[in-house]
Amino acid sequence: MKLANWYWLSSVVFAAYGFLVAAKNDTEEIKDETAKDSCPVRLESRGKCEEDGECPYQVNLPPLTIQLPKQFSRIEEVFKEVQNLKEIVYSLRKSCQDCKLQADENQDPGRNGLLSPNTGALEETDDNRVRELESEVNKLSSDLKNAKEEIGVLQGRLEKLNLVNMNNIENYVDSKIANLTFMVNSLDGKCFKCPNQENTQPGPVQHLIYKDCSDYYTIGKRSSEIYRVTPDYKYSSFEVYCDMETMGGGWTVLQARLDGSINFTRTWQDYKAGFGNLRREFWLGNEKIHLLTKSKDMILRIDLEDFNGVKLYALYDQFYVANEFLKYRLHIGNYNGTAGDALHFSKHYNHDMKFFTTPDRDNDRYPSGNCGLYYSSGWWFDACLSANLNGKYYHQNYRGIRNGIFWGTWPGVNEAQPGGYKSSFKEAKMMIRPKHFTP
Repeated sequence: MKLANWYWLSSVVFAAYGFLVAAKNDTEEIKDETAKDSCPVRLESRGKCEEDGECPYQVNLPPLTIQLPKQFSRIEEVFKEVQNLKEIVYSLRKSCQDCKLQADENQDPGRNGLLSPNTGALEETDDNRVRELESEVNKLSSDLKNAKEEIGVLQGRLEKLNLVNMNNIENYVDSKIANLTFMVNSLDGKCFKCPNQENTQPGPVQHLIYKDCSDYYTIGKRSSEIYRVTPDYKYSSFEVYCDMETMGGGWTVLQARLDGSINFTRTWQDYKAGFGNLRREFWLGNEKIHLLTKSKDMILRIDLEDFNGVKLYALYDQFYVANEFLKYRLHIGNYNGTAGDALHFSKHYNHDMKFFTTPDRDNDRYPSGNCGLYYSSGWWFDACLSANLNGKYYHQNYRGIRNGIFWGTWPGVNEAQPGGYKSSFKEAKMMIRPKHFTP
């Protein structure tokens, strides 16, 4: 039979005779207390017991013998556990009743928290104290919230004031240093005549700080060469190429394109630090350009030459590049020259006040993509361009995307050419010098 059938049969047998089980060693006797004279019933273990002590059992009901599963050996343990649980429940119930009776007799609110009608004043006092504490906590919470909001507002104002004050202090210090440097550089060896030195000839004046190429021009340097400048004493000096010939000289060269030997499809970090060869092709670096244009009011000159030998220029009476926090934003002034004003080409193609963009840093105004990535260069793109002097260097006319060196106001540059070709430039150069400099 299956296990369920054995359970059913055993239930019938025990219900009929009201057995009590007493397990003793290997043989156990089952008796019916209501009929002591009936036939004895035997519950015996049969077969080999397992290692954990569980043995198969059988019930003998003469003349009927029924084989039971070994699980019936657990009956006694179950009965004992049920009895123990009943005793525990009874004990707990009695303890609860005793506690309730004791509480009703004592009526002690200090020990068990129960109150009689005579303790209403104490209850009211405690309730009032609780309400006072709740009110105080709510007030403190509200004050804390207001204080947090005020701290946030003050912190914002402090950050703004700190930024403004730092900028003002920096500009003030820079102006004082510039004035001091100018005074020292303009001394021209003048000094009061001292005893025993009346016949001493003054030596040559040595400038303390050379901020750009115009300072070298002032002390008599006339050869176009590489010089070291320090536009801001708080930063390290660096080398620049000085043009001492064009339009009187004194120019600090920012960029040069001559032969395509340098790749201008570069990252933001490359354009920030600068790259190339100062004697051939290079980009000086946005950080250095910022320091140069910050130290003095600068003008910008752009020289261009196409492959037909045509040379034109563009001159702007103001040129400034902001710091990296402002994404090296471009500021340019009024135009003069022969190449046309491509940087102020139109309302939608105006490079003035635009951020610098590179293939890996999109800061332009074109909503559908990155102009630097599309035109393969770093530049002050609008949406996208009417000028790009950092485009690819093509040795001849080219097809496809206009990603070469481009100046949108160059004569005939926008006219259609046979085969869809686009014109390129042989040379391009950007350079600056102080606005009030006189060669």
